[in-house]
Amino acid sequence: MDEETGSERHIVEEHLDANRATVVRKVSGLTWEQATRRLGPSATSAAGVLKHLIDVERWWFRRNLGAEDDVPFSWSDTEPDREFEFGPDDTLDSLIAEYGRACDESRAVAAQYQLTDQIRAPRDGEPRSSLRWVYVHMIEEVARHNGHLDIYRELLDGTTDRE
Repeated sequence: MDEETGSERHIVEEHLDANRATVVRKVSGLTWEQATRRLGPSATSAAGVLKHLIDVERWWFRRNLGAEDDVPFSWSDTEPDREFEFGPDDTLDSLIAEYGRACDESRAVAAQYQLTDQIRAPRDGEPRSSLRWVYVHMIEEVARHNGHLDIYRELLDGTTDRE
């Protein structure tokens, strides 16, 4: 099956995976100093966007779809911006590897469900949306952050990418 004529599931999975691969391509080759550099008034950086996307993967797939309670996140209710902070052991390579693991975890959870399966909100247990909705939302989320990474990359080292 190719991307244009495959099943609906194949198409959304391929689009999400293409966006995920673009994230890695956008941050690859930056130095740690570049990746953590803030270019505006917020705490956002290229590495911060990557760390945010790790949490987003785990939030939507493991926490919401898989209903796991002990999912690790960088942020918390008391430290909502912690995903934009870095520890002494953090490197760009370690964040890229963690993102890869988070995406693999997401794929494993999603494989257990059909597109129409409902997910329940973690706070109240009420039906919320479907795997189809999660896939479409994640395509939107990752694509939007790829736009941010385009701008960061151009401002950091002048790299532009037409793909």
